[in-house]
Parts: sequence; C-alpha cells; structure tokens
Amino acid sequence: ASAAARLRRLDEAAEIILFERDEHISFANCGLPYYIGEIIKDRAKLLVQTPKSLHDRFNIDVRIHNEVTAIHPDTKTVTVNSKDKGVYQESYDYLVLSPGAKALRPPIPGIDSPRILTLRNIPDTDAIKEYVDRHEVKSAVVIGGGFIGVEMAENLKHRGLAVTLVEAVPHVLAPFDDDMVVMVEKELEDNGINLLLQDGVKAFQDKGGSVEVLLNSGTAVTADIVILAIGVTPDTAFLKDSGIQLGPKGHIVVNENLETSAPGIYAVGD
Repeated sequence: ASAAARLRRLDEAAEIILFERDEHISFANCGLPYYIGEIIKDRAKLLVQTPKSLHDRFNIDVRIHNEVTAIHPDTKTVTVNSKDKGVYQESYDYLVLSPGAKALRPPIPGIDSPRILTLRNIPDTDAIKEYVDRHEVKSAVVIGGGFIGVEMAENLKHRGLAVTLVEAVPHVLAPFDDDMVVMVEKELEDNGINLLLQDGVKAFQDKGGSVEVLLNSGTAVTADIVILAIGVTPDTAFLKDSGIQLGPKGHIVVNENLETSAPGIYAVGD
C-alpha cells in the first residue's frame, strides 16, 4: 500500500492495481496484541487505510480477495484467483512484489491443535480474541520471546490469564544486549509472567480442553491456549515457477535498486 501511494504521487496518469488475497490492505501491526488485550478497544482503530479510502484518495484499483498465484515474466502477466471472478490473467508493465511473511509452524508433534494459534494479521487477531472471549480461558503459554511473544504475554496477562512465556535461547528480545534485556525480563516477572528461558518445545498434546506443552528439559506446562510466536518465514511459495531468484530460506533476492532477477519486477517489504 505504501509503494502504491508513493507511485501515485510520482505519476498521476499511471494505472495502478493493488492485489490483496485477504480483506485488509493496511493495518496497524503493532496494535494487534493490544486489541486482544483490550487496551485498544475499538477494532476500527487498527485499520489505517481501507480499499475505498485508498481508491478515493489515490485512484488505485484495489482488488481484495484476489490472490496472485503465479507470475509469468516472459509474457508480463500474473495469474489471479479471485473470490468473485475466479481465475484470470492480468498484464503489467512493472510489478512490485510485497508478499511479506507468514508465521512459522515447524513440524513439532501436536502443532495442529486448534488451541495453538499464531498472530500475523487481522483474521489471526480476531481468532485469538474470539477464543479468549468465548471460552473459559484461564491460562496461556506463549512460545517465543520476540516482540510479538512479549506483547502477547503482556496483553493476555492484562486479560487476567495466567501466562507462561517459553524461549529457547537464554534471553527474550534477541536484538537487545543482555544487560538491557534482563530489565525487561524482571519487569515481566514482576508483573506475574512465568518465564522459562533456554528451553525449547519438544511436543504438544491435547488434554481435554487444554494443551500440554512438553519442553526439551522434560518440563511440562499445561494451558487453555497456546500462542506460537517463534518467528516468520517468507511467503513466497507462489514464485517457485516464476524463475525469480530466491534465497536459501525463500526470501526474494534483489539488487541495489530492489529489482529482482526478472527485469521490471521489484520487491519490497520486511
């Protein structure tokens, strides 16, 4: 959405189409845990731009529920699977890829339990909040001590849950120096978060209405809900037959101009 708006400011005449496979095109990522925690009470405040506002302000053809499933650099076309129109082809002169990432779900035994949720977008947010709102959820295990994991631990605690935060490495918030992050860990513990550091997950097992989380140390923690926040992986599977060069972990390789290995195709994002 940022790239599309900037392109419009640079060129008032260009035809700009924005494809989005979901419903939301621009939302406040950092606010998602705080809506679950009911610190942000109005869901609408999470939405930065809507398809209508982006169209009305920038004259951008916004197509939600339109998933690009394949790219054909030789013919300068993309294959799109639309909720309304079915599968169709769309041509382009230039293409900007911004597929982002998806939550990592490694093949840990039991990980497909419906009580193990991830947080990446608005539908994920709605699913977690609805689960906490509608069920008698009294406890949670958060796997992963990155930004999302720490924020989710804080907000689930704010909702009155007993929260355990599990992190496989010695400290939470890996980007911070150790002498800084110990203050964060103390703050978490002072607010009632149970921290289990330097211990990874070996398996999950449904136990009636709860989930047992078995750790590598042999420790077992049982909770009503598990939030998996162990990282993300590039959401680039749709590019596998495009000929566009990908890195070993699936990220899109670009040059100093953010151009991919295919002429006229660029890539941006986290």
